Amino acid sequence: MALLRKINQVLLFLLIMTVCGILYKKVHKGTVPRNETDEDSEPPEEMEDEIPVVICAAAGRMGAAMAAINSIYSNTDANILFYVVGLRNTLSRIRKWIEHSKLREINFKIVEFNPIVLKGKIRPDSSRPELLQPLNFVRFYLPLLIHQHEKVIYLDDDVIVQGDIQELYDTTLALGHAAAFSDDCDLPSAQDMNRFVGLQNTYMGYLDYRKKTIKDLGISPSTCSFNPGVIVANITEWKHQRITKQLEKWMQKNVEENLYSSSLGGGVATSPMLIVFHGKYSTINPLWHIRHLGWNPDTRYSEHFLQEAKLLHWNGRHKPWDFPSVHNDLWESWFVPDPAGIFKLNHHSS
Repeated sequence: MALLRKINQVLLFLLIMTVCGILYKKVHKGTVPRNETDEDSEPPEEMEDEIPVVICAAAGRMGAAMAAINSIYSNTDANILFYVVGLRNTLSRIRKWIEHSKLREINFKIVEFNPIVLKGKIRPDSSRPELLQPLNFVRFYLPLLIHQHEKVIYLDDDVIVQGDIQELYDTTLALGHAAAFSDDCDLPSAQDMNRFVGLQNTYMGYLDYRKKTIKDLGISPSTCSFNPGVIVANITEWKHQRITKQLEKWMQKNVEENLYSSSLGGGVATSPMLIVFHGKYSTINPLWHIRHLGWNPDTRYSEHFLQEAKLLHWNGRHKPWDFPSVHNDLWESWFVPDPAGIFKLNHHSS
């Protein structure tokens, strides 16, 4: 009897262990991430194949960011992850605009930018106060916003993309370069350049060469400037070179010494980048940054040229959602109406 009882106990123990094993398998099968299973899963390349695009959505011009996003998404088959950056009081509106419009299909993350990081680094300037708004400096802090990507595209909100964004993402960055920009001397022709009266395309237009600190940089005032409204950035190299810290240093120097101001050509965000990246950046294909569309409402590019362009940028005061402006029909074709009815177009001719 004792032997039989012993056998029954062993069998019961084995039965319990078998049931536990089955339950364990079932529970843990459900918790394994899809891209980590061996069968019936997507290849683990999704993160590598994602193209991260950073764009800011400011309260008064949120429609600009939505139009830019729409144009990018509509002209590519690539897997885009949009990082839409806003201040805390706009985050719910950004989400509503995306989720209650044709943009609901996009892959996106909403990122809050805390302007406290700018405290003591921006000099008050009344000539163009819109250039001092916090989101204008998001491009300085890309590594703080983007963590899991090696390469990132940053775009100003007043752009429209007509080409496949994959091409821009494939821009080659030279060894040791943390970013690629468009040179301001790469406009299609001198004839086009001459139409933009007063346009600055050298360092002289951005930095105050009367100041010793600027002179001591040893940069010729006739050096061609670049436009940081379109950036292809290597985040690893950016962190390695401590680019953000360098930019902040020059922001603080400007507060102390007034080395540049928005009364000069490009405002307060371009100037520190010109200093930090001087001689240390790669270049973007000129067709991927056709700019100055917002410079003068009486100046137009040829329609044929605009059709060839991959990216259009309305930098300047004359935005395509406002009046007066030029080539606004190209921008308006990508406009996504505001579900809340707050953002409205202003194209009245009188």
